[in-house]
Amino acid sequence: MGCFTFIKVMMILFNLAIFLSGGTLLGVGIWVKVDGESFLKIFGTLSSSILQVVNVAYLLIVIGAILLVIGFLGCYGAQKESKCLLMMFFSVVLIIFIAEVAAAVVALVFTGLAETLLTGLVTPLLKEKYGADDAFTQIWNITMTEVHCCGLNNYTDFNNSYYFDTHHGYPRQCCGTEEPCNSTVAAEMAVQGCFNQILEEIRTNAGVAGGVAAGIAALEIAAMAVSMYLYCRLDEK
Repeated sequence: MGCFTFIKVMMILFNLAIFLSGGTLLGVGIWVKVDGESFLKIFGTLSSSILQVVNVAYLLIVIGAILLVIGFLGCYGAQKESKCLLMMFFSVVLIIFIAEVAAAVVALVFTGLAETLLTGLVTPLLKEKYGADDAFTQIWNITMTEVHCCGLNNYTDFNNSYYFDTHHGYPRQCCGTEEPCNSTVAAEMAVQGCFNQILEEIRTNAGVAGGVAAGIAALEIAAMAVSMYLYCRLDEK
């Protein structure tokens, strides 16, 4: 087996794995969207990240679809030795790589901006859905209990909310073990918001996160290099 053939086979197998992974994530995303309650019953207690405050279903669907496209372009392009598909694969991976680098820079430099954007997105959802939507409420209860936080920023996120209007107080997590949880107790306990708590956890585990990010970046660079190698070698055939 020559070098070209070996790299071609590795490219096919690697992208086949990506394709199958994308299909799995897409399927899970559709499952969460269609039947989120059954998903939470199985996996809800295992999760305590900020991703719980956004729509995980759409996130999984988007990531799964992207992986499906990348896997198809890489696998089929290598199998058919198509320069067009290989170039498309290279371009898509390059765009994703640039977007990841840009997102990392923004996250490091503009943490305050990220908090502002999250506040504008999540706080209205808290006011509207917490206590009214069972699945949304369960997700937030798990998050606040496991991360030991209250709301996104603090207890004031629940002011003028559905929960506050119907329960005349704040979630118990905002007051520790004190009940009833009113504004006086919540202010005295001063439980931090989930954004700051999770940000602190990320900083504490920055080494692990950095290692994972570096590994993903290395795979992307390797994938681009291999696709370019195959692309260039096709001119010689």
